[in-house]
Amino acid sequence: MSASQPPQSSPSPEPTEARQGTGTPTLLVKIFGKDRPGITAGLFDTLAAYAVDVVDIEQVVTRGRIVLCALVTAPTGGNAAAGTTEGDLRSTVHSWAESLKLQAEIISGTGDNRPRGYGRSHVTVLGHPLTAESTAAIAATITSTGGNIDRIFRLAKYPVTAVEFAVSGTATAELRTALATEAAGIGVDVAVVSAGLSRRAQRLVVMDVDSTLIQDEVIELFAAHAGCEDKVAEVTAQAMRGELDFEQSLHARVALLAGLDVSVVDKVRAEVRLTPGARTLIRTLKRLGYQVGVVSGGFTQVTDDLKERLGLDFASANTLEVVDGKLTGRVVGDIVDRAGKARLLRSFAEQAGVPLAQTVAIGDGANDLDMLNTAGLGVAFNAKPVVREAAHTAVNVPFLDTVLYLLGITREEVEAADGLVD
Repeated sequence: MSASQPPQSSPSPEPTEARQGTGTPTLLVKIFGKDRPGITAGLFDTLAAYAVDVVDIEQVVTRGRIVLCALVTAPTGGNAAAGTTEGDLRSTVHSWAESLKLQAEIISGTGDNRPRGYGRSHVTVLGHPLTAESTAAIAATITSTGGNIDRIFRLAKYPVTAVEFAVSGTATAELRTALATEAAGIGVDVAVVSAGLSRRAQRLVVMDVDSTLIQDEVIELFAAHAGCEDKVAEVTAQAMRGELDFEQSLHARVALLAGLDVSVVDKVRAEVRLTPGARTLIRTLKRLGYQVGVVSGGFTQVTDDLKERLGLDFASANTLEVVDGKLTGRVVGDIVDRAGKARLLRSFAEQAGVPLAQTVAIGDGANDLDMLNTAGLGVAFNAKPVVREAAHTAVNVPFLDTVLYLLGITREEVEAADGLVD
């Protein structure tokens, strides 16, 4: 090289994206058979001899059987004498598979997977059990909306079977409406949420208490000690018929408790039964860094105890007035009603520093509706029909921890966390 000539730099390697363009020859390598350690490593060790790039990988193991798919670039500039052509790759992969009593299929094509459509959603299906008939109905409904099922995997096998469909090609709201109608007819629970980071970022969960966090109605537990269950039930029925609003019915029922000794509070606390899965739900959420709260049309004499026992971050309810060791039959302070629950959700979110879009609300009654619709995700838990129809999603199995599956958390992850010392 003469002194007048600039030094020649080595050519930069061609970018991977260019090598894997839409017109680039690619091979889909599919492996089937009995699973064992080392299959994935063995396949890619075999492919490494042909200097191919990995474009995509999918692997699933079901009841000990593996399906491994590798999308790789086809060998380029192969040398027949050196045994590095596409034909050599095919032969070598088949021989390797046969040596392990596996089956191999290799399909030629071009480029990567086609881009996923717009409107990406996560569809969580809960069945107890999950039947082939109901699964077929869900899949057909997704197709009817123009959606495509890109991936399916199981979240849990007990206490319910929970599977998640990754869907693209249709708007989340349209898909949710169609699946809600179908789910009601086939007896499964279906939740549809938009894909994206926000699903993992829902950092505040707020629950109703009566018939949600606990199995009981607290006013009825107090009424049993006052001997006025029938009268309380009658007032409750009036409220459900729309003859009384919540505040009127609350005052009417609490008035029936006048004269009860305050010692009844400890008895009621001892009688409260948590909903199955409640402890698991709260423990798991707290481990994930969520903040958890409760709002109730019941009483602070019970919710404050639940807050301490369960390690909740927030709790708000009505307060029974006590004078000289007796319940007066009145409540003091602001009433926690339907509008109050939504207001408290906003307050908790502000205190927690969490946007409303990243909150989850869970409830069962009509007085929870404002809260459910204010939250980023509203879950109707074993709710009245009017609530199920208005909420973002519904869960109709008696296990509160199934809400975790709606957040994309698997049963295995829950159990793994339980095996660790906090």
